[in-house]
Amino acid sequence: MEKLILDWAKEKGILDSGTPNGQLSKLQEEFFELSDAILERNVEEIIDGIGDMTVVLIILADMFGLSHTECLAYAYNQIKDRKGKMENGTFVKDA
Repeated sequence: MEKLILDWAKEKGILDSGTPNGQLSKLQEEFFELSDAILERNVEEIIDGIGDMTVVLIILADMFGLSHTECLAYAYNQIKDRKGKMENGTFVKDA
């Protein structure tokens, strides 16, 4: 799927002419759309929002010569042994 997304981004000129700041702005736009969908409990729009944000993150990673999978693996390795507790519906890591 990552390759398909990057091929699409190349075809649309995003990888050649886009910028990380542009992708960051797009990510912010998609985040607010996802936030609205969550508040409205609109599952279809939640799926769309998570998908759109993932597409933007895949493109952004590529702009830095990284793969989305590589970034995800790095993040998992950072959290896998993390200790903490749930507070008000959110996991809070120990200091």
